Order: sequence, then structure tokens, then C-alpha cells
Amino acid sequence: MASTTAPASLHDVVSCLSDYDPNAVPVAQAQHIIRQFITPISSIEKVAIRQALGRVLATDIVSGINVPAHDNSAMDGYALRGSDLSPDQAITLKIKGTAYAGRAFEGEVHPGECVRIMTGAVMPVSCDTVIPQEFTLNTDTEQVTIPAGKVKTGDNRRFKGEDLAIGKTALTKGKMLRPADLGLLASLGVAEVPVQRRLRVAFFSTGDELRSLGETLDEGCVYDSNRYTLHGMLTRLGCDIVDMGVIKDDPVSLAAAFRSAAENTDAVITSGGVSVGAADYTKQMMAQLGDVAFWTIGMRPGRPMAFGKIQSAGKSAYLFGLPGNPVAVMVTFYFFARNALLHMMGANIPELPLVPAVSLASLRKRPGRTEYQRGIASVSPSGQLQVAITGSQGSGILRSMSEANCMVVLHHDQGNVDAGGKVDILLFEGLL
Repeated sequence: MASTTAPASLHDVVSCLSDYDPNAVPVAQAQHIIRQFITPISSIEKVAIRQALGRVLATDIVSGINVPAHDNSAMDGYALRGSDLSPDQAITLKIKGTAYAGRAFEGEVHPGECVRIMTGAVMPVSCDTVIPQEFTLNTDTEQVTIPAGKVKTGDNRRFKGEDLAIGKTALTKGKMLRPADLGLLASLGVAEVPVQRRLRVAFFSTGDELRSLGETLDEGCVYDSNRYTLHGMLTRLGCDIVDMGVIKDDPVSLAAAFRSAAENTDAVITSGGVSVGAADYTKQMMAQLGDVAFWTIGMRPGRPMAFGKIQSAGKSAYLFGLPGNPVAVMVTFYFFARNALLHMMGANIPELPLVPAVSLASLRKRPGRTEYQRGIASVSPSGQLQVAITGSQGSGILRSMSEANCMVVLHHDQGNVDAGGKVDILLFEGLL
């Protein structure tokens, strides 16, 4: 569970900001406050290498062996002595034997001799160069001709420890393990991997108008889509998730849900109930149970948001109170909750890069807030990255997220954009 003691309260964090106003919080300031307040979990477990994909490495992995263990050939060809090569004329060498991967040539190689060698095979003693098979001439079982200028001394030889030397750090703490990392661990003989335990995250939607799938859709009601997008986003992050369903707009039900989340999870994410409204008891419960800030963020979509920590029975969980509109839920999750959860996991992951693209249409934008518009990026015939908006950008139009392959990020101080102007985009590949 999340630590019961934070290094600082939210009040401590925001008191350091001279321009802090909860009713007009810029995106960058909100992200800074969240980062300062979050404390990573510290529990570690060991998992088999096949179960380590997507997990966060808990300690540095130091190589206990040289990789490769011996000088070896990078090509199928002939291992030879570089001193035999002539810059001006072809040479013919006697074939002394064959070196296979996993079965080294044990004899000696004298001047004027070579060894047929396979990729990965240990370099024979006194050989320092490999010429690829396809560059040779007049080859038979006893001799081979090496044309002039086809190879230089040292070519196609992989050195002992070239990939990793004994004592070198192979993977650093905080890395989220990818398929290549599993292969690297296997190459070092590592069978079990120390990783951070999985983050446990609860989520629920609030609202009397929401219905779960399979329920009758009464007049004025809608199916709850937010829990399914949250389920997908949290699953992609590798969290252990607790779907608490739809919680009705009444204080008793909300209090019970928050207390259960605080006692059993590291973080809780809600959708709905953080804007101004007569039936929005969520803010009241949040304020009663913990150290929570309520913000009006200078962004579109997703202005209202709550963030902090709630407590119950001596335990606590970080809280992300997201808006209720489907697109706003996804935008606020990706630009606030996602990085915070990765930080809680102990993951050292750089910010996803913004990429410049040409806008195919003019975009209206008011300076003083950050806007996230859904876009479809493509490459023009001339090879230029370009982006078109997915039609109406209303925060309730979830189809716009389904059709998009990127987010157009219009920055806080930015104004209108003319057709043909440059904008920054965040590609969904690697995010969604």
C-alpha cells in the first residue's frame, strides 16, 4: 500500500509556489505539484524472467560474465592472421580446419594458413580477422584465395566482453523491462529478476445516471464508458486493478467506497463528481477523508480535477478525481495520472516526446490555457508529417479518441493556428 507518511503535505508543496491559485492552475504547475507530492512504493519481489515483461526493475543488474565470453566471428567465412593480408595482391591460404559455434578449433594457425569459421564461433588462437565467405575466390576443401582490398586487419571480429564486460551495469533500477531486456537478462544467465511489486489501483465512476453493461438503459441514463477506458489504460500500465463499479451519488456509498480504496490500494481514480453541482457529494467525501486539493485547470478538455491523498484505518491511497466526460477522463489520465502512477511504480521513464507537424486546417485557440485536440497524423507525399483534426472536439465525443492516432497539443500561451502552421503532436503509439 502507499506510504502512510508523505514527505510533505499538499499545503507544503503549493506554499512554495508564489503564483498558485486553485481556481486557475496551469497544466505544468499541476503536473509539478503532483510530482512533488507523490512517493514511490518500495516493496520488492522476485519474478521468473518470463513474468518480468513490463515490470519495473528494483535494483541495478550487474553483469557477472563477459558477453560474449570469447572473441568470436561476426560472419560465416575464414579466420586468418591480419599480417598475411596484402594491400596490393590476392593471397592464397591453406585451410587448416573448421571452427563451429559451440565447438572451437583447437589447433594452431601459422602464417599462410586460415580456418573456416561459422558466425559466433570462437576465434582461433593467433587469428584476428574474418573475411566473409562471399568475398573469397577459388575455394576448395584445402585452400582459399583472398582478393586484395576486401578486408582489413581486425574486420568481422567480435571481442570478448564487447557487449557487456564483467562488473558492468547491464540494466539500471527503474527500467520498465521490454522484450530486448529479457533477452539481455537471459544472456547473463539471470533466471529471476528483482522488480517493484505491482501498483494496486482502484477506480470507480460516480453518478445516478450511469448504468453498467447489461443493465436496462432507463430514460435519461447512459452506459458507463469511463470504467472501460480506465480499465484499458491501467492495464496497459501494468497495474493490478480493482474495478469498484458505479457508485451512486449519496454520501454513505461514496464514503464506503473511498474508505475501502484507501485501506486496500495504492491509488484510487474516480470519474465524475469533481465539478460544481448540487448532487456532487464526491468532493465532500474527498475533503473529509484526506489531504485533497480541488483544481480548475487551465486546459480543455478537463478543467475540474481533484488530487491528493485519502486515509482510512491508518492506511492511505493517492487520489485522482477526474472529470466525468469520457474524453476529459482520458486526457486528464494521460497528462496527469499516468506519469504519477509511473513515478509511484519507481519507473524511470522519460516524457513522451512532442513531434512537430503541419496542421491541415486552421485551429481556433485562446491563449491562457492548454488545449488537447484529437488528430489523425499522416505523412504527405513529400514526406512531411501532417495532422488533421477528427471533427468535433466536444469532451463527450469518445469517438474522436477512437478515430485519432495522436493528440494535438496547443500550448498555454499559444493562439490561433493557420492552416499550414506548425503544431506539436503526441503520437498515441507508445501511449495508448
